Amino acid sequence: MPYRTDDRLELALRASNEGIWDWDLIKDEIHYSGRILRFLGRRRLEMPNLFRAADLIHEADRDYFIRGIRDVLQPDGKDLLAVEPRIRVAKGEGDWHWFRIRGVVVRDAEGRAVRMAGSMIDITPRKLAEQELLEERHLMRLLIDNVPLNIYFKDRESKFTLVNRSMAKWNGFGSPEDVIGKSDHDLFREDHADEALRDEQQILDSGEPILGYVEKETTPKGAEAWVLTTKMPLVDRVGEIIGTFGVSSDVTELVRTQQSLAETAAALQQRNDEMEEELALAREVQQALLPHEYPVVPRGEGSGRLQFGHRYIPISGLAGDFFEVFPIGEHSAGLFICDVMGHGVRSAIIVSMLRGLAERIHQVAEDPGEFLGQLNSGLAAILQEAEMTMFATAFLAVIDLENGELRYASAGHPAPIMRSTDGTSVLPMGGRGKGAALGLFPESSYETHVLKLGLVKQLMLFTDGIIEVENREGEAFLQNRLVQVVSEEECDGVDALLDHVLDRVLSFAESQRFDDDVCLLAVDIS
Repeated sequence: MPYRTDDRLELALRASNEGIWDWDLIKDEIHYSGRILRFLGRRRLEMPNLFRAADLIHEADRDYFIRGIRDVLQPDGKDLLAVEPRIRVAKGEGDWHWFRIRGVVVRDAEGRAVRMAGSMIDITPRKLAEQELLEERHLMRLLIDNVPLNIYFKDRESKFTLVNRSMAKWNGFGSPEDVIGKSDHDLFREDHADEALRDEQQILDSGEPILGYVEKETTPKGAEAWVLTTKMPLVDRVGEIIGTFGVSSDVTELVRTQQSLAETAAALQQRNDEMEEELALAREVQQALLPHEYPVVPRGEGSGRLQFGHRYIPISGLAGDFFEVFPIGEHSAGLFICDVMGHGVRSAIIVSMLRGLAERIHQVAEDPGEFLGQLNSGLAAILQEAEMTMFATAFLAVIDLENGELRYASAGHPAPIMRSTDGTSVLPMGGRGKGAALGLFPESSYETHVLKLGLVKQLMLFTDGIIEVENREGEAFLQNRLVQVVSEEECDGVDALLDHVLDRVLSFAESQRFDDDVCLLAVDIS
């Protein structure tokens, strides 16, 4: 039997994953295809007229939806309906899905709408992707505006397309938007602007960056300043150079106060190193920067009494784990480990924020509870401003050789493993010692625990990626197995211990890789 025209239409729409609807305005009867009923999770007999059931439309889209219907139903109104509202699917408190609704109106001789028919398709994945993209852009803007550097982007004509607040303020503008569309010739004296233009043209032609050089900026009014500048080619997703971007930092006082060329070169190298770290942040480099050298504690005593080691295994370049080992006075060292929820851009941004906050409150690290409290309040304030929900677990241990103490505090982080003369165990936390994760509650406080060092031989901090590894049966490794592995044999130094742990965990998983970021940090106490 040959297909009817309606059958062919239905097949075509089925191939496009669209459903069809037909509304007879004279009889006030509406017909939905089976696909629309499946979209909405309703049976045919209970399906109301969607165009009259305003309660099914999301409150934020309701007025827009009703207005769109009214515009086509009024005499001599629009002939085409095109709306994309959120509609509640299924009964009761079902989920909200976005739908693209298209329709055409049939009118009588007087221009009155007598019939309307069209199609409908679920576009929720596209809408969610659009929302996520907007949020990512917001987060990146927040990051750029809060970096204490002048950051700017230019097109191929060397006109500013984006600058941060620091850059706008540096050049005497009220907001970043005031700089958009301008060039260096609008900001600086002609000779400096011409030199900057030549630099940018060189980058556009060669594709090579200009890294870490000092340049003199002179405004049209004659004001002078010295900045440390790095300029890079701006490349789109297909590899085409579409402009340049740069990062600069005020080094005026440094340049003015140097007494010799050698002193100037040394100071500029230090500033260049700092610039490279902040440039990595501005360029969305999400991998945490790891310490390359450990502090000597006590200071000045050869190799010191504390021997440190770590193993850092990110599963991607957007890791959320990081750690720090830093001196506290002459006879103490701090071991800090942190695990930010999730992966990707959001996690890496939080890592960068926590690093900055930790550096800012470095002076209170002698008291781990106070350190975590200030870190939490700072992160919570930033997250509140950004209207986002994120959190991180963290642990800080301070080894004080002068007083013979191990002081520590936790923000929802797994307790480290301690090897002592009495055996191997989880570091005692006591009471509510684990504390709340960072960023959840601005007023959270954290208890500092104290343990005598006399019996402690080794301490190993870790993130949960090491204990959440699963074998082929889906059984997790868990903390009790980790304690057992650490206690199995007397390893010669922290490096041997860490390698032993990794080998045993991977053997358990029967794999050569981890499913989550893994960070291990250990110390020998002699």
